[in-house]
Amino acid sequence: MAERQHHYQVNIMWTGNKGQGTESYKAYSRDYVISAGQKADISGSSDPAFLGDATRWNPEDLLVASASACHKLWYLHLCAEAGISVYSYLDRAEGTMTEGKKGCFTGIVLKPEITLRPGDDIQRAYALHHRAHELCYIANSLNFPVLCEPVITHSQA
Repeated sequence: MAERQHHYQVNIMWTGNKGQGTESYKAYSRDYVISAGQKADISGSSDPAFLGDATRWNPEDLLVASASACHKLWYLHLCAEAGISVYSYLDRAEGTMTEGKKGCFTGIVLKPEITLRPGDDIQRAYALHHRAHELCYIANSLNFPVLCEPVITHSQA
C-alpha cells in the first residue's frame, strides 16, 4: 500500500515596513500575517526578546502549540476508539529554546489536564498518551524530546 502524502500551503506576509524597509535593525517591525485559504488569519511577530510584539503569536509559540494540538487530536481520537469519554482537555504546554551559535529548541513538555466521564478507566487513559505520542506527526518530525505529563481525573457530575 502506497503511503499517502498531505501537502500544506500557507502565506506569510510581512507587514512591518515602517517606511524605511530594513534600513537598520530597529527600523522595521517584525509583524506579519499568516493566512491559508478561508481560515482565519493569525497575527504574528517575533518574540519580544527580538523586538517583537508580545500581543502577537511568534514562531516559537506556534511550534509549541502545534506539538500540543497534534498530541491532543490523536489522544481524543484514541480515547473515542477505546470508549473513554473525555469531558475536558486543557494543555499548559511549555517549550524551551536556547540561544547560542545555533539557537534551537531543547524540549517541549505537554501538561494536559484531562477530565473523564465518571467510571472510565484512568490507567487506560494514561496509557493512551503514550500511543498518541507515538502517532503524533509533529512530535515525530522534531529533533528534540517532547514529553507528556498528564493529570487525569474523573468528572464529579
